[in-house]
Amino acid sequence: MTRIRRGYIARNRRTKIRLFASSFRGAHSRLTRTITQQKIRALVSAYRDRDRQKRYFRHLWITRINAVIRGVGVSYSYSILIHNLYKRRLLLNRKILAQIAILNRNSLYMIYNEII
Repeated sequence: MTRIRRGYIARNRRTKIRLFASSFRGAHSRLTRTITQQKIRALVSAYRDRDRQKRYFRHLWITRINAVIRGVGVSYSYSILIHNLYKRRLLLNRKILAQIAILNRNSLYMIYNEII
């Protein structure tokens, strides 16, 4: 049986996979089978964490707003602020409120005084 020289297609596929895993460490960037497994794992994590990232940012915004609002009054909290915003129909989302709380507290205090 004569020896068959393999073509360039498989080599190109492996090269493309290696480019994806070039930043991985050790065997995860050198061995083809391990690279394939790590690529699948990385893509699964990226897909899962896109939803988690939204969750984490919302959590961060709520924490920031609550921290600033509790500094205003003793009995005032985030939930009361949001409830009063909805009653007054002031449509500000949590991201914008958190930016106002961090960058310009006086504006947040003005909003707070407006809805009381």
